[in-house]
Amino acid sequence: MGNHHDTGYKELFSYPELVRQLMEGFAPPEVSSMMDFSTLTDHSGNYVTPLFKEKFEDKVWSVEVTWDGVRQRVFVYLLLEFQSTVDHRLPIRMLHYVACFYDHLIKTQVTTARKGMPPIFPVVLYNGSKRWTAREDIYRMIKPEPPGFLRVYQPHLRYYLVNESRFTDEELAQRDTPLSGVFSVENASKDLQALQVAVDRLVASIQAHPEKARLDEVITRWLKRHLKRLEAEVELDRINSLVEDKAMLAENLETWAEKERQKGRQEGRQEGRQEGRQENARETAINLLKLGILTDEQIAQTTGLPLAEVRALQNNPSH
Repeated sequence: MGNHHDTGYKELFSYPELVRQLMEGFAPPEVSSMMDFSTLTDHSGNYVTPLFKEKFEDKVWSVEVTWDGVRQRVFVYLLLEFQSTVDHRLPIRMLHYVACFYDHLIKTQVTTARKGMPPIFPVVLYNGSKRWTAREDIYRMIKPEPPGFLRVYQPHLRYYLVNESRFTDEELAQRDTPLSGVFSVENASKDLQALQVAVDRLVASIQAHPEKARLDEVITRWLKRHLKRLEAEVELDRINSLVEDKAMLAENLETWAEKERQKGRQEGRQEGRQEGRQENARETAINLLKLGILTDEQIAQTTGLPLAEVRALQNNPSH
């Protein structure tokens, strides 16, 4: 995706239904089981600091959790990471973002340094194609590992990684939510047949959801952006609802897929003709070499083959 920060994804996670689906479907069960999703509250904002000036996309939600009879509000810090290459600075960035967010809570009088800071659950959502190789705890970046008496003085902050591409179609289908359908569409982007199946499953999951109208609206906008980035030959202006316009969308996707198949067949024929011309040129060069009348340079000029290839044919004992 290049260095593209998908504002469409940021819009998706502006809806509590999709935040809940992310937590229930992709976060550790011991974390999501504590959450009272009816208390989800959006606290989002970009906390850009002098250390990291680049624009990034984040969402911050709070949710009440209960454990051992204690009820407390936890902040879910969701960082949307859409880079073509893995940023190995991310543990440092995350530490900085969390510190900056805590500072924001103090400045906005949500809490004070004396009262203490609320727990944070840092989540990184990654949809790049490259394998994720960044450390998931800043402590793991400290090399060599310090001796025991120094370890307690080192920074520790671990984030939870949701790596879309690591989930198979079967795993995403088992979750059967609109968000898992979105992930399936992302993963199928380069396979038009798989894309059609993923879109069908996405539409079905939206239709079955209690908040069908809200999710249909936001996911339709996201899918149109996604298809535009894929340069899909689809009449996007005519698609206003995945649920209402699903037949037209399916027809558009099939038409696009057929055009791609025809293009592939045409390119295959062109490659075949080119290979045939190359083979004829090589046969001509071999025959001329056998005659021994022309120089290698003259044969190369006559056949259109590179001089190095003519010399390779000359040196091949089978010719």
